Amino acid sequence: MVHGASLRGELNDNALVGALGEEYQSAGLDARTKVLLEYAEQITRDATKLTNADIDRLRRAGFSDKDILEATQIAAYFNDVDRLADALGVELEEAFQGLEGQPTG
Repeated sequence: MVHGASLRGELNDNALVGALGEEYQSAGLDARTKVLLEYAEQITRDATKLTNADIDRLRRAGFSDKDILEATQIAAYFNDVDRLADALGVELEEAFQGLEGQPTG
């Protein structure tokens, strides 16, 4: 994924980014971060199944309503962009080809 390359640049931790790409639940993240990623995953899988209990869980983990809104917007945006690119057959720019298992040609 191209997103992984960006994350590597931000975190400067190849092992963590690799673990996140495989299975974030076992990547050694703190409980607060896991709650947020579970929320983002549910947005990706089926946002219609989210309930007030999901929002309350984020609040109990220490996220403000502003944090929750931003996380929701970011997850929804990436889902939208990825689906548009997939549907239109958009190919990666040359600089990103060959990264993280992406095709090179």
